[in-house]
Amino acid sequence: MAKKKETKEAQEEINGTVTEEQSVEETVENEEATEVEEQEEAEELSPEEKLQIELAEAKDKYLRLYSEFENFRRRNAKERLDLVKTASSDLMTELLPIVDDFERANQANEKQEDIEAVKEGFNLINSKLYKTLEGKGLKVMETEKGTDFDADLHEAVTQFPVEEDDLKGKIIDTVEKGYYLGEKVIRFAKVVIGS
Repeated sequence: MAKKKETKEAQEEINGTVTEEQSVEETVENEEATEVEEQEEAEELSPEEKLQIELAEAKDKYLRLYSEFENFRRRNAKERLDLVKTASSDLMTELLPIVDDFERANQANEKQEDIEAVKEGFNLINSKLYKTLEGKGLKVMETEKGTDFDADLHEAVTQFPVEEDDLKGKIIDTVEKGYYLGEKVIRFAKVVIGS
């Protein structure tokens, strides 16, 4: 009986190997037949049909690239809008404690009778505000009396006649300060010029 089992197992192994070899051979034959059919189809196509196939592939490629570019453009525009909307959020967050200080100062000033304490409180808040803005790149434009007028930095509000010749065409008063953000002028100084 043991010999019969061993013989059966040996025959099954041989049959299994044979069937595996047959399936591999069939797969190879199928692949070769497919390649031959594709070559025959390619040979059967006329030059016009080949060009039409190439044109269809090119159109498909073009449409995919165009769609991809449109999606990129829309996504980029949306990101820019989001950036513009939230660009000042960090500045606003840093200004909120100063707003709180002003509210506390107003509440304290209702009961305050000492003017010097009120002045000191507002000076502290003012210096805190300027330090915060300077930390974000804001700089005050220097426009002292006698400084040359520069149309790229200053806006002439009016002209006043002056007796001194060295003040003609120069700044004699500043109505409103100008400011830089980094190196860019964000507000021109409004000045009075001597004539």
